[in-house]
Amino acid sequence: MTALLVLSAGAGVTVQDQGRPGHIGLGLSCGGAADRLALAEGAALLRQSPDLAALEMAGFGGSFTATGPLRIALTGAPMRATLDGAPLAWNASHALPSGARLEIGGAQSGVYGYLSVGGGFATETFLGARATHLAVGIGRGLAAGDRLPIGADTGDVVGLGLAVADRFNGGRVRVIASLQTALFPEAEIARFQATPFHRDARANRQGVRLLPDGDGFGLASGQSILSEIITPGDIQIPGDGAPFVLLPEAQTTGGYPRIGTVLPADLPLVAQCPAGGALRFAFVTLEEAMALHRTYQTATAQLSRHCAPLLRDPRDMPDLLSYQLISGMITGTEDA
Repeated sequence: MTALLVLSAGAGVTVQDQGRPGHIGLGLSCGGAADRLALAEGAALLRQSPDLAALEMAGFGGSFTATGPLRIALTGAPMRATLDGAPLAWNASHALPSGARLEIGGAQSGVYGYLSVGGGFATETFLGARATHLAVGIGRGLAAGDRLPIGADTGDVVGLGLAVADRFNGGRVRVIASLQTALFPEAEIARFQATPFHRDARANRQGVRLLPDGDGFGLASGQSILSEIITPGDIQIPGDGAPFVLLPEAQTTGGYPRIGTVLPADLPLVAQCPAGGALRFAFVTLEEAMALHRTYQTATAQLSRHCAPLLRDPRDMPDLLSYQLISGMITGTEDA
């Protein structure tokens, strides 16, 4: 079986997939990729299922080689990537020849980059998934010397690119009301939406802390509520008033009030916001949220339609004669 060999790896390189839904009652949060849209983009570039496992690289990638030829896709936070020293396009699929050295550096924007392979990583499953869940000790970060088996690859397409919207530098985040939103005065809800927040340096796969421009937020009646179920996207307000947005490895219960919940479509934007990046929140109604979610699901399912060859075949260019095919010509005269 073909394998990917880890020559070196950053501190946050893990195997991730869609996670383990359905185990909150047992105290296990879903986990999985911090930016699931990036998984779907990699799958679209390789023409395969988004359920297959990929490598998530938090902040920095590493060095890799393969025991046989592989197809790879690079998505998520843009990182400098080279193949035997030659630069590779990001948000694109490539051929990785046997023995070639793939180098992936630090994130140029955003946080989480992804390396998908044709056939997916065939590491051991636990509770129906291959996802590393660091918070509860399922799996571990990768290190030099690790050997990752690759599943059977039924595809052969490489050289595709995918244009993606920038979700790696902060932006506007849409939220819906949570169970405690009504406990906050209307003036505080309005201030919450008008306040710029900057991502604190303290963040991990459990969540990100946001620093408000101005005073923090809280409840006049106190911060403690009855501990209850919480999910990724929930925005907790702890005692210091700085919102904390939960991510895939968040705990399953909590007692801090939640001022709102981030829509699944916008959670990748929060996860990918770099330290110091600016975020703003805007409430939408439940009906609007459902419509936005349906649009997001449809767009994600149709990503493969938007993949295009990195190099166009002249035979597929009906407007070929409109291009300037020869430039920089010199003449053979004595004056030249």
